[in-house]
Amino acid sequence: MTVDVVLPCLDEAEALPSVLTRLPDGYRAIVVDNGSTDGSAEVARAHGALVVTEPRRGFGSACAAGVAAATADVIAFCDADASMDPMDLVPLVARVTEGRTDLALGRRRPTGSGAWAAHARFANVVLARLMRGATGYRLHDLGPMRAMYREGLVALDLQDRRSGYPLEMVLAAHRAGWRVDESDIGYAQRIGDSKVTGTLRGTVNAIRDMSRLLRRYRREDRLDPARPTHLDDGTAARTAAAPPDRSTGVQSAGADATEVRA
Repeated sequence: MTVDVVLPCLDEAEALPSVLTRLPDGYRAIVVDNGSTDGSAEVARAHGALVVTEPRRGFGSACAAGVAAATADVIAFCDADASMDPMDLVPLVARVTEGRTDLALGRRRPTGSGAWAAHARFANVVLARLMRGATGYRLHDLGPMRAMYREGLVALDLQDRRSGYPLEMVLAAHRAGWRVDESDIGYAQRIGDSKVTGTLRGTVNAIRDMSRLLRRYRREDRLDPARPTHLDDGTAARTAAAPPDRSTGVQSAGADATEVRA
């Protein structure tokens, strides 16, 4: 099968070779250059990745540009900082294509003492608890590594272009009646500096973005009682944004590495 892997990228030239050379066979890298000044785009292109240029800063902007460039039936997301092993995408994709879930998330398990800054880990615990309260999904991590069908993701029509994009995906999936689950993945110390949660300021900004999203979704659910809320078993009636019901392979997508400007 062919899977498109979106890798949001801001100054990750040092880490990209390790990430791109570990991608499983049939997984095409879409590296979204979000304003790098260290030659990340050239490094990605040299390692066979499709490079997308997204000048509008923001994690959500980079993710959205990657989704727009994807063509495979299955799409996945992975950080470009070498903190995650791309081979861990394989079981996540399998759960989706075998029909066991609609959105597969990777729950990060640190593999070393310096892998996850204390303030970022604490913020993740708090946000995950709020996410569980808002959706009923039994989740413990916002899960930056994830997999789903592209058609369903596009139908969710995600709007956040900042740090809230991963959380909005889960909230929108809940609203659409998706099955969402998580499984463990390794989480190592990243190469280079974190652009979002590596600093206290970045963590505070991420919490602010995600808290705003949670408030908005709760307000909208109160205004529309017909929306699915607090799913005990992670299931609900499907809507137009439901992912396709498939259990066999995906269509092949072109693998030529060219540059797309979003």
